[in-house]
Formats: sequence, C-alpha cells, structure tokens
Amino acid sequence: MSRGRSDGSQKKRIVASICVVTVFIGLLYVYGGSIFGSQTSGSSALEYGKSLRKLGSSYLGADDDNDDKQDDSSSGFGQVDEDDNIVPKSFPVCDDRHSELIPCLDRHLIYQLRMKLDLSVMEHYERHCPPAERRYNCLIPPPAGYKVPVKWPKSRDEVWKANIPHTHLAHEKSDQNWMVEKGEKIAFPGGGTHFHYGADKYIASMANMLNFSNNNLNNEGRLRTVLDVGCGVASFGGYLLSSDIITMSLAPNDVHQNQIQFALERGIPAYLGVLGTKRLPYPSRSFELAHCSRCRIDWLQRDGILLLELDRVLRPGGYFAYSSPEAYAQDEENLRIWKEMSDLVGRMCWRIASKKEQTVIWQKPLTNDCYKKREPGTRPPLCQSDADPDAVFGVNMEVCITPYSEHDNKAKGSGLAPWPARLTSPPPRLADFGYSNEMFEKDSELWRERVDKYWSLMSKKIKSDTIRNIMDMKANMGSFGAALKDKDVWVMNVVPQDGPNTLKVIYDRGLIGATHDWCEAFSTYPRTYDLLHAWTVLSDVAKKDCSPEDLLIEMDRVLRPTGFVIFRDKQPMIDFVKKYLTALHWEAVATADSGSDSVQDSDEVVFIIQKKLWLTSGSFRDTE
Repeated sequence: MSRGRSDGSQKKRIVASICVVTVFIGLLYVYGGSIFGSQTSGSSALEYGKSLRKLGSSYLGADDDNDDKQDDSSSGFGQVDEDDNIVPKSFPVCDDRHSELIPCLDRHLIYQLRMKLDLSVMEHYERHCPPAERRYNCLIPPPAGYKVPVKWPKSRDEVWKANIPHTHLAHEKSDQNWMVEKGEKIAFPGGGTHFHYGADKYIASMANMLNFSNNNLNNEGRLRTVLDVGCGVASFGGYLLSSDIITMSLAPNDVHQNQIQFALERGIPAYLGVLGTKRLPYPSRSFELAHCSRCRIDWLQRDGILLLELDRVLRPGGYFAYSSPEAYAQDEENLRIWKEMSDLVGRMCWRIASKKEQTVIWQKPLTNDCYKKREPGTRPPLCQSDADPDAVFGVNMEVCITPYSEHDNKAKGSGLAPWPARLTSPPPRLADFGYSNEMFEKDSELWRERVDKYWSLMSKKIKSDTIRNIMDMKANMGSFGAALKDKDVWVMNVVPQDGPNTLKVIYDRGLIGATHDWCEAFSTYPRTYDLLHAWTVLSDVAKKDCSPEDLLIEMDRVLRPTGFVIFRDKQPMIDFVKKYLTALHWEAVATADSGSDSVQDSDEVVFIIQKKLWLTSGSFRDTE
C-alpha cells in the first residue's frame, strides 16, 4: 500500500514539473523573443560600450537598404573582408537632450559616478571621460530647426539662433554687447566685459600701449599666436584675425555655458579648457601674447601656479595683457590683490611693459639672466632640469618657472621669422626631432600637392565659402594646415599624445592646435567642424586597445551636417569605413589612390565622404 501511494505521488510530481517547464518555455518564447528582438530593432536610443554591432533605430530619412549581410571588422582590421559579423545599417539616435553632449566634459557623468573632485581648483571643469560601459554610442541629433551655419565672414557677426538655442548670455551680458537677439539670429556687436564699445578699439589701444606701428597688434608680423583665457564668445580673437593674428580662445563649460559653442559657430578658433590642475594641451613657448579680460581667475591661488602655467606657454619676451579691476581699482581689496600680484610676477622676472587705465601688460624675460640673479630660496623655484615642459596631456601643473635651454638663452628670443614668412621657414625646434630643413621643405611641398588634389576631388561639392572650421586629426609638422594659407579657413592641428610631440613645430609656424588621444572624445561641442582630415588615424587607433567604431561615432559628433571627412589610410581601413556609410548617414564623394605621391606611402587611399543633414522626427523643422 505504502509503495503504491508513493509511486502515485511521484507521478504527480513528475507531471507537475513537466507542466512548469512547459509554461516556462512558453513564456521564454513569448517574452524572450521580444527581448532579443529589441537588441536588433534598436528601440532604445542609448547603447553602451563598444556593442556597435547591435542595430539601432533609424532616424528620419535613413536608408532602408538590405545590408544585413555586410561584414564587420571588429576582430581584425588588417583582414576586414574576412569577418562575418553584421554591420549596423543604422545607429541608434541619442535622446534630444544629448544634442550638445561633450562626452569627456559631461557634468552628469561626474554626478552619476560620484567623482570626488575639488571644486575650488576647477577639477569639475577638466576632462573626465566615461568608461567604456558608459559611452553614448549613438548619433547626436541636431536641435529643432537646425540650419546650415551662416558662412564666413558674415558668421563672425551673426549665427542662427536655432543652431544654439541659448539666449541667456544675451540677457545676462546685454549691457556689455556680447550678443543680441535679432529675430531668427543672434548678433555679435563685438563687445566684451571690458570692451563694451568693441574689440577692435580695445585691440588698437593695446597696440598703442606697446608702441607698435600703426596701432597694429601684430607688430609687423612678430606677434602671431595669442591665448585668450576666459574668452567669452571669442570676439577678441575674432577681431584679431583681420590683423593676421590667430587666437586660441579658451574657456570652460561653466556657468556661461555654450560660449565656446558660439565661438565655433561664428567660425572663430576656440577650445574647451580650463586653468585647473592639469597643464593646458599646448607645448612650452607657444604664444606671443596671453590675454585675460575680466576672466575671474584667482591668479594668486596655490603659490601662483596658474600664472606659472601662462609663463610656460609664453614665448621669450611674450606679453600678458590683464584687464581687470585689480589693475586700476582703488578699494582696499583690489589694492591688496594688485600688491600681491605685483610681488609674484616680480619674483617670476616679469616686468610691466605698459599700464593704462583698466589694463596692465606684463612682459616675460628674453633670457635666464634675471632668474640667476634671484636670491637663493626665492619662490617660485626653477623647474628641475630634467623636467619636460612640453609633456602636457594629463600632466599636472607645477609650481615652478620653466627656464630656457642653453640654446634659447643664447638666442635671446624665439628665433622665429615674422609672419607670414614663418609659415614656410624651418623653425629652430625642428632640431629637437632630428628633422632637417630639407625634410621640412619636402613635407611642405608634398602636402601642398595633396591639398590641391583634395580640393580638386571636392570641387563639385564646395564653393569658396563652404568650409571654414577644419581639424587635422594627425597634423605631424602642420604642413596640411600650412597648405591652406590662401583659403579663408583656420585649422585645429591635433597631434596624438603618443607620437612625436611636433605641436611646438606647428606653433612655431604660426599655426595653432592641441595634443589629444583619439581613444577619447575631443574637447568640443557637437557640429563644430566643416572638415576633418584623418591621415592614418583609424589605422593608429586600430593598433591600440581602442574602438575604430567609437572613433567614427566621435567624428560624426564633431562634424557639421553637410561637412566632409577626408580619410587617407590603408585600403582595409577605407573598406571598413565604407561599411558604415549607411549607418552614419554619410555619402561617398570621391576615392583616389596615392599613386602620384613621390613618397613610399603610395599604398594609402584617399576617401572623401559628406555628412547628410538629417533630423529626428521630434526635431524636424523646415531647414530652408
């Protein structure tokens, strides 16, 4: 009896187990199918990490070609045609609230990761890049009503309001003529916090203070590169361009949000950065003039470390123009600050070149003589002799004075030719890399030929004013940018941080740029460059533990709608890019080999694409 009852109960348990398993499989089929299907349909606009093989939701106007059998090249970039993985025919589109995303300057990321940063030294405005699992691998949508930007030189004075829909600065700075709303546009009268009546008059007054001929601040070509700290909307740098002076306008993404975005939309060179704890991404002795007009920086903090960073990037005999209440106000607090600043710069061997009304201009010494005459133990000390003043990417600032090398000390100056001759004259610092004058001249000629070919390939797509803001993603000696001298453009010359630090040669040619790591996002807003030049950049990234797919997404973020990318790379990498054209909503413009090059890299291929203008259904507006 007991055996019979036991067997019957066991059968019941077996039947019950079979029923549970059957129900579970049914639920898995119903719900699991939708889960896995969502991975390929891309219903979520946000994808994390490097999982770009997942198909994303189509944006408005995306092609519906049957590309499901395209190959992916994520596992072997030297053999991209041998992989069988699926390349997405569309990437997901980021939510509209990310239309101005700057991945490495994202304050939301800082809050989410609960980073412990020292706000008093501006660490929260420095670069903090997301880990791989938190990257927004989606296409950045333009804002509602986005229009193709106003062309240069008209853009210096007005931009479309829809492209940067932020007008708080127009109200906050209305008494200072920073910017003014005018219907569908925002106008820039050329004012600033300390030059309400126009940057042009302010610039002329500075030249007059220094007794430069014709009140021209370029000093007959001897003053060419300028660093404007806390630049606002960059009107100072914008008005210097007519004097053949190029300015690196620098400001953080702070309470005056979008000031650098406005600058770049205007077609004025600018970079998102801050004087915080890290060195600026520029080599030593890069600028003839540093400028601060009411930049609200505490120059006395941390034993003067921020002034010492300016000293590092200033050339021998370079100037620091400072317009601020401390230079002229007579109240107790400003007098105290002036006294302490005067003492600090005195110990740094700066002298007052001129002081008038609201502005003081200090000058850095030409040689080490003054440093040698200081009393023992004087602070700030000289930097250690083995310290590299040109190591900048992620390097902490130091409380020390960068002395000149023995060669520079004897030269009593930078030894540079006046502009424009310095663009084509071999600079003295070529010798730091073992480069000869002949190598420099051949490189310059080679890139002149290449640029002529590029423009010929794009001739049916561009006019004289189509392109304004250009980035050379691997600039080497800057010869690509130098070859564009006669075009109405400017170039951000980027030198990869893990290669030869040739950025100082670029600055010595009278050009500007920054050091960067292309495994990370660049410090700029979306939609800020008309043309990117990528010479073997993808090949370089593929050799490292980085994602070329991520780099393509980043290039798309930086590129303006209707903008161009010129890829110059090995054939496998060009094939790799071609597989992503549909997903990125890019279209091929031209392809050419390098057979005409008189150099050994003739196996490189030129491939030019143009980014289409697309809008999400939520942001669609008439763009005419």
